[in-house]
Amino acid sequence: MKKFDKFGIKVPGILLPRDKKLDSWSVIACDQYTQDQKYWKKVSDAAGSNPSTLNLILPEVYLGAPDRKERLEKIRVSMSDYVSNNVFDDEKEEFIYVERTSAYGRTRKGLVCAIDLDAYEWKPFSKNLIRATEATIVDRIPPRKEIRKNAPLELPHIMLLVNDPEHSLVEKTGETAKKNSPVYDGDLMLNAGHISGWAVKEGTDLDAVYDSLEKLFKNNTAPDGSTFMFAVGDGNHSLATAKAVWDEYREELKQKGQTPEEIASSNVRYALVEIVNIYDEGLTFEPIHRVLFNAYPQKLISYLADKLDGKIVDEDNRGALEVNVKNSKADFGFVYNVDGNIRYTRIATKITDLAVSRLQPELDEFIKKYNNIEIDYIHGTEEVFRLGQKENAISILLPPIAKDSFFDTISTRGPLPRKSFSMGEADEKRFYLECRRLFS
Repeated sequence: MKKFDKFGIKVPGILLPRDKKLDSWSVIACDQYTQDQKYWKKVSDAAGSNPSTLNLILPEVYLGAPDRKERLEKIRVSMSDYVSNNVFDDEKEEFIYVERTSAYGRTRKGLVCAIDLDAYEWKPFSKNLIRATEATIVDRIPPRKEIRKNAPLELPHIMLLVNDPEHSLVEKTGETAKKNSPVYDGDLMLNAGHISGWAVKEGTDLDAVYDSLEKLFKNNTAPDGSTFMFAVGDGNHSLATAKAVWDEYREELKQKGQTPEEIASSNVRYALVEIVNIYDEGLTFEPIHRVLFNAYPQKLISYLADKLDGKIVDEDNRGALEVNVKNSKADFGFVYNVDGNIRYTRIATKITDLAVSRLQPELDEFIKKYNNIEIDYIHGTEEVFRLGQKENAISILLPPIAKDSFFDTISTRGPLPRKSFSMGEADEKRFYLECRRLFS
């Protein structure tokens, strides 16, 4: 089989469920709806007693739950049970070409593969083939390591971006793959849209993928000789966790006396991802909004207006705030509760950089001034307006993110501030579907 080592890629052993009831098997990425247990209750109801990826993940809404250890143990038991009780079809070495149509009518195309964690680095100003797009919060890695370490299976919600204006990799692969029948096809739960996948495994098909990657490798090689093949679009902390687990496990294998060849072939060295073209018409970049709890809303707004040299504008209603922020490149909206009255305020600025790159450092400084402030990162405008209505909370609505010069910005300036952008609305996030063996 064709080797893709040069590009930091490997053809993975894919596990798909025998029962293709995708509306119960597939659930949304674990880092969504982190403040909404009601959503995850709906997920549980939709999955019912059917085999489901819900039983193989820990939704981050429960990261701080007192029964976290019990949940983790239950996940590992479920993984082992699914493998031993023939929940999966036979493992097949293949890429999967994916088409995902969301409830918004947008169709995103992707290519599921395994990436070499030795080719990835999340630290700033990396020259690796695969690089982070946003700052990595180191404190978020340990709880995720608890989930991945010694897990029999992995499930991807990681999405990598490729700089491919000619649509030569993902889209071209799809044209060939779709000549065959799909390996899965169905609706996703809770009205999240439709998904279909086709296997890419024949010799000539893999040769075509290799040729496309070779071209992209050449086009994305800088004058200093470094090549920027892929940027992490979604799942930055999950991928950083996978690398941390691999780095530790590699040392364990060395201590056990395994040969370099045996170590290099370990499943743990790789992580399952979906590659998406940044120029895919179905891919939208959405800002990740902020919500602060116990944050003294009016003090925060005054502080930010001063630090960002902005003008404070009171808006009459939600619609006016949403439209004015959306039509800007540098304005921020605020939703907060004052004695039971919901207020809508905007800070208009003349910032020319990516707006979040100026906002986040100032938020960090403000939070340092008070011991009790908590911050969370919100996908989707509905959550912004819902959470902003809570007492002692303030939501921050960010302006749109532009795709232009994205790779150049990361290459020259390093990662953006943490949680700068999201690819699509919350319900457009990747749903767990394909699995891969991890620890034996």
